[in-house]
Amino acid sequence: MRLHLLVCTALFAPPLAAEPVTFTDHEGREVTLPAPAQRIASIPIPMASTLIAIDGATDRLVGMNPTAKSAIMEGILGQIFPEARDIPSDITAPNFIPNVEELARVNPELVIQWAGRGPDYIDPITNAGLNLMTIRYGSEELTREYMTMAATAMGRPERIAPLIEWRAEVQADMEARTAGLADEDRPSVLYLLRAMDNLRASGTENNYNAWYHMLAGGRNAAEDMVGGWADINVEQVATWNPDVIFLNSFEADLTLDRIMNDPILSLTNAAQSGRVYKMPLGGYRWDPPNQESPLTWMWTANLLHPDLFDYDLRAEMRTAYQVLYGHDLTDADIDEILWMDMQGGQANYAQFAAP
Repeated sequence: MRLHLLVCTALFAPPLAAEPVTFTDHEGREVTLPAPAQRIASIPIPMASTLIAIDGATDRLVGMNPTAKSAIMEGILGQIFPEARDIPSDITAPNFIPNVEELARVNPELVIQWAGRGPDYIDPITNAGLNLMTIRYGSEELTREYMTMAATAMGRPERIAPLIEWRAEVQADMEARTAGLADEDRPSVLYLLRAMDNLRASGTENNYNAWYHMLAGGRNAAEDMVGGWADINVEQVATWNPDVIFLNSFEADLTLDRIMNDPILSLTNAAQSGRVYKMPLGGYRWDPPNQESPLTWMWTANLLHPDLFDYDLRAEMRTAYQVLYGHDLTDADIDEILWMDMQGGQANYAQFAAP
């Protein structure tokens, strides 16, 4: 993929001169900063690692969501940027309500918050006189928009175009390869956002996971479910009987045993055929939209249709990490990201092993 063209240029290109920047956020507000923001606090979970990737550094990130911090602590980003472990993560109370006292302490020039959630999420920030950028979440189009906003806010427009082009190129390639697939040739896929204390499944309404499963040649096992997400029971999973089950990477202690050792779930087509997988944890969790999403799509496609897709995922990961973070992945790094020790023996997974 063309992403390799970025390696020598975009990551280390100097930021533009300090001039005012203006853009429109996802609530339609015009955001004007006197100069590119040098201190940014990010309340939405995925944005912290996205900001690091766009800037190629952690210097501007002065506060983040605690769940974003846990991904850094648990994953490779904390190894690439060890200083990120010290960035405060108490700028938000539960449910993304801003902690104004902590925001004031870290003194951001820009605060990023979810759009469309009402005044309790927005007013404390604006009433404190802080600049605000709101983002919506859940589709590839929105992801590209908020990544572009972030690049603009940081004065790094030269970084974003190649990253968007990479996403578009991978998407177009996958769409072309699956264009002729009949419904009966698409394996049914169930993604579980929660699987330990309760089961929470992805529906089809405004659901990013369902979108890229379709992109990769699958179909949603829960396509008859109303809404984007729902709590379900094991009997419902047995009724759907998915061909493939993807487990989230948010629950740190979650392993394949949750499915393979369950008296009911172990009888599903997915378990019986060895097609149960845990989502990788890279620079961010590969489940939701983020800066590494094309890698998620390629990983998923290779698993769902090894007859149609033969991406050299390890090579793609090495290129992407050099571009996004200026980091050279080792084989051990890749094995850890992909959980090779845990799931290297699952169906079709040997293709990801080191040569």
